[in-house]
Amino acid sequence: MWSAPVDIPSSRLPAGGEDSDNPAVAQSARRTFSSLRAGLTQRRPEDMDSLLDAVALLLPLLDAISGVVFFIKDGEARYLMANQTLATRCGFKNVDALLGKTSAQVFPSRLGVGYIEQDFQVMRTGVPIEDQLELHFYSGRKTGWCLTQKLALYDRQGRLIGMAGISHDLQETRANHPSYQSLLAMENHIRLNFHRPVAMEELTRITGLSVAQIERYCKRIFQLTPRQIIHKIRLEKATELLSGALPITDIALQCGYTDHSAFSRQFKAMTGTTPSDFRASLRV
Repeated sequence: MWSAPVDIPSSRLPAGGEDSDNPAVAQSARRTFSSLRAGLTQRRPEDMDSLLDAVALLLPLLDAISGVVFFIKDGEARYLMANQTLATRCGFKNVDALLGKTSAQVFPSRLGVGYIEQDFQVMRTGVPIEDQLELHFYSGRKTGWCLTQKLALYDRQGRLIGMAGISHDLQETRANHPSYQSLLAMENHIRLNFHRPVAMEELTRITGLSVAQIERYCKRIFQLTPRQIIHKIRLEKATELLSGALPITDIALQCGYTDHSAFSRQFKAMTGTTPSDFRASLRV
């Protein structure tokens, strides 16, 4: 029997599964995934069944952490295991209704296909995804910003057997942090100037902080890097403009991208779909 070593202090978990707006949620999600990844590196499972049996012990924990989505998929990108949070967001009352399906079957079609493409890329290359900022779309057209991790799964013979992923919602900012006001001024500056390149020199001047301090405090307060904050603000504006009739090339330029191609690459990386397919999905 294979088992994944997991060491998550209970003090880091939201009590009783209640909502929490502090970084403990993100820390718990990262620690859970890091433990799983470490276990897979040290001891690969005999097969997928033994892996599922071991990880099943974690499901109550993953259901208790607010704002965390977890899943394991087979080599065809079909759900083999998931927590209740993911099932609920996909419009299902229980996890069993989700199992055996692909993302294309549970998310809006054009968006679901993009998620599958990402799954196959991870499985094909073996390169994990770490803390990738993504805009997720759920049942009823609800959206949410997440940081996503994904990794390919192999058995003891080195054969690919599937993949695992975890996404945690971005929580509310920590307004009580001593540097919150400085970082808020920085965010407001980006929102006013996202249509053009924003240099780190500008941000250090506005905040009075060094580059290293900005990087560190952004992660503590916003859970994002400065670059991710810029991409997030640009994408929020882009999704707003895509609901109208403005040409996509014009939207790209208005949102600070040099051309249509650069905009499309970044948009797909963060949403799983292209700007044109996203626009089409709004009209369905």
